[in-house]
Amino acid sequence: MKDINVYNEERVISGADFTMNASLDHFNERLKVEDYRGNVYSIHNEITNLLNDYPFTKIIIKSRQEDWSTFLSYGYQVEAIFQGYFNGNDAYGMAMYKENARRTSEHWMIEDDTLHQVQKLSCTLESPEASGYIFRKACMDDAQGLAKLYQAVFEIYPTPMNDPTFISRLIQGDSIFYLTEYEGQIVSAASAEINMTYHNAEITDCATLPAHRKNGLMKVLIAKLEEDLKENSIYCTYSIARALSFGMNAVFQQRKYTYTGRFTKNCKIFNKLEDMNLWVCDLSIRKA
Repeated sequence: MKDINVYNEERVISGADFTMNASLDHFNERLKVEDYRGNVYSIHNEITNLLNDYPFTKIIIKSRQEDWSTFLSYGYQVEAIFQGYFNGNDAYGMAMYKENARRTSEHWMIEDDTLHQVQKLSCTLESPEASGYIFRKACMDDAQGLAKLYQAVFEIYPTPMNDPTFISRLIQGDSIFYLTEYEGQIVSAASAEINMTYHNAEITDCATLPAHRKNGLMKVLIAKLEEDLKENSIYCTYSIARALSFGMNAVFQQRKYTYTGRFTKNCKIFNKLEDMNLWVCDLSIRKA
């Protein structure tokens, strides 16, 4: 079992005229700036300093609307837009690459074709019938079973979801999980990672055992997560789905999420760095 710190290191970095929340994502070889205040040029300089100490090949910044053009002038590019992320204001997913291999996607045209096919699907918020399955909110006692599920579904995953201790920390924190049981076994699960500062949530950690796919389980789980979020006044939801996955992109299309961009070679899933599509929804105005 890998140590959790191998994957990710969270830091608050401050200078004379700025502060930023940085995520040193060693496992995925990327530096993420999740939040910041102050002088954008100083933030960019601090990022440059960090790159002298760490071999990251991708830098990601969630930029505020008033700053994205400044980051653009420093060599970043817009990859996707998190609509409504900052308490109703958009966040711009800016990226900079340090290697051509990380910048170049070998599957972009295939992913475009997958997206176009997905966007032709009809949309419905009705949950499918799932006879024989039990759906419920996860608790601390489910950490071991959830870890077993993620271990079975993903050989490689961006976060250590095969570690029950890590899952326990998520459940104790600001994440909620819903799961599906069949004959006493957890066969599907998904979570919502809630940002309590900016009142948004990422729908993530979606996994279903192969034998139970095509039964619409994920649509039911996401619907239950959305209802939970709405009850807690969280309306901005988004998800980052594998661009090569027809099934997961189809789920968000059918639940009336909007595609707002693609992150090139964003994270390690299965056996490679994968491109990821961003899907966004405002639950407060979505209609059946």
